[in-house]
Amino acid sequence: MARTLNKKKHELLDILDDFMTDCKYRDLRRTSIRLYERSLRLLFKFLEDDYKLIYVEDVKEEHIRNYIKFTKERGKYSYVSNDNNLDINSPQNRGDFGQPISLCTLDSYVGTIKMFFNWCVDNKYLKQNPTNKIKRIKFSRNPKQEVTIDEFNKLLQNLDLTLFSEYRDYVIIQLLLDTGMRIGECLELKENDVDIRNKTIFISSEIAKGRKDRYVFFSNIMQRTLEKWLIYKDRYVGSEYLFVTNRGGQYKIHSFEKHMRNYLKRAKIDKKITPHTLRNNFAKRFLMSGGDIYTLSKLLGHSSVRVTEQAYLDLTTSDIRKNYLKFSPLENMKKKNW
Repeated sequence: MARTLNKKKHELLDILDDFMTDCKYRDLRRTSIRLYERSLRLLFKFLEDDYKLIYVEDVKEEHIRNYIKFTKERGKYSYVSNDNNLDINSPQNRGDFGQPISLCTLDSYVGTIKMFFNWCVDNKYLKQNPTNKIKRIKFSRNPKQEVTIDEFNKLLQNLDLTLFSEYRDYVIIQLLLDTGMRIGECLELKENDVDIRNKTIFISSEIAKGRKDRYVFFSNIMQRTLEKWLIYKDRYVGSEYLFVTNRGGQYKIHSFEKHMRNYLKRAKIDKKITPHTLRNNFAKRFLMSGGDIYTLSKLLGHSSVRVTEQAYLDLTTSDIRKNYLKFSPLENMKKKNW
């Protein structure tokens, strides 16, 4: 319920608690809520460090603009909301520490900040929004990284399948490419979400980014791989989750991403291949094999076909040429495929 505006000043961190509670009440995804909190805590620390500012009423447009400029220049992981985390997470040991923050990430930060101050106005903490004149960051998406067949096979060949953790990741890597699902969805799957016989996986609204139930499908090869994995996994670990740690705990995204980086180094693949890269390659190969954009949108769990179209506008001229040759009317007439 909207509150009555009063003259008492409100601390940013106190309002953050209310904002987070409201996000949870609105049933936003846990990952989204965590990202919002992380982004806002970084802003609040900057405001306190640079301006001794802790009250929402004192935040001005220039403060936000200076924070955006600071964020753009500081580099990845070089600024944390809690200095105690430095000893725990050791961000300085990351391979991409200090590298430029992408415009896409910066735009995400700006979007979160604008959303927070809009919420403050709606809930009577503020009369005016200091971010009204601050625009979202414009950026052009980089062409999506392609994973060649040789690179994919080389990656898999460098996993030690005698180790539980690497066998598990061997299955996950193939499943991501075969289904196009998000890594967050994959690691939330439970055994009863997988229908081995019908080669179908149910992704519930509880774990899907778009908050909608959907199904994805897998190949005959993946069917056999999953059958073997389930037998192997149940021999060592009793858990309802499809993919777990060696001790039966839930497998986390950051752990898988760290393992992926190590596998790529081991395989001497000098290319940034992430779980999302595999999802993108699923989408591209689906389209290049003649799949339609509507079906792809459903499989990827996008909110609309428009989102899918925007995400995959960067097919290269070479890609388009190859696809055209498959469907050329004259070529197909000669092949009697008309």
